Amino acid sequence: MLERDAADRVGAVSLEAGRPGVPALPPGAAAPDASGVLTLRLAYRPPFEAGALLGYLGRRAVPGLEEVAGGRFRRVLALPRSVAVAELEPLPAASQVRLRLRLDDLGDLGAAVRRCRQMLDLDAEPAAVAEVLGADPVLAPLLAARPGLRVPGAADGFEMAVRAILGQRISVAGATTLAGRLVGVLGEPLPVPDGRLTRRFPTPERLADADLDGIGLTRGRAAAVRTLARAVAKGEIELDRGADRASTERALLDLPGVGPWTVAYVSMRALGDPDAFPVTDLGLRRALQAQRLPADPAAIAARAERWRPWRAYAVLHLWTSLAPATRELSP
Repeated sequence: MLERDAADRVGAVSLEAGRPGVPALPPGAAAPDASGVLTLRLAYRPPFEAGALLGYLGRRAVPGLEEVAGGRFRRVLALPRSVAVAELEPLPAASQVRLRLRLDDLGDLGAAVRRCRQMLDLDAEPAAVAEVLGADPVLAPLLAARPGLRVPGAADGFEMAVRAILGQRISVAGATTLAGRLVGVLGEPLPVPDGRLTRRFPTPERLADADLDGIGLTRGRAAAVRTLARAVAKGEIELDRGADRASTERALLDLPGVGPWTVAYVSMRALGDPDAFPVTDLGLRRALQAQRLPADPAAIAARAERWRPWRAYAVLHLWTSLAPATRELSP
């Protein structure tokens, strides 16, 4: 993952493992290789629709921060003690995902593994989801076509909330372009680039008073990003999986420029709510129209009652059912 000339900088991980005060490697983890890369295998409950998940992440991959290539998802992780680079490769025959991880502090290993599991929704219960959603005649063929479809999670809740604000009312490609500019201008460079991965996402403190004029954001969108960053930096809003969802959603709705769609999307991907439901989403509406069903918000909400508590998975199946050109539209 890293160039060979950087091996000496990270090879200390293998020397530190097992020393007093340094966490031991989990069972099944391979010792770091010569370049300091750990290899682990993350188990999941099959089935697992890896192709659709990697496709979703790949279409939204922010240049410099993440990429999907060769059946692998790679990205930079900003962890409590250090910055890491993770590579995730599904291994369907083994019901596992191979994680190759370069990190400079083994104390961050647990946090890195948790975030990787969240990004690929590896703790999902596909049988429970299928039991509920498969009872709907509209969703049943979609589940049969893509069994084990997952809800993509987030590597960082603040990052996901910012990206949701950037994506309001523009295409996926447009939102990804804006996020790439944000990372390129304000993201802290990695000490050593890892292929195409070169920067971490800007911190809340960095964005709280940042000049966003040259990135292409509207004035209102830039103000919303800065206001969110200040609230997170002050600890007024928590955006991780351990946050109280109801409190976080209320706090987000109180921010100028943040509406119900953004809150539902953040709840789905950052807070890990399996029942999050962006009822006004354009893609959701078009997917239901393609099924010859009423697509006004009231009708959508009424039908979705039968999908609880897995409405987020229903949304992913409906989004994925769209033709690619239609699928790339934001609300």
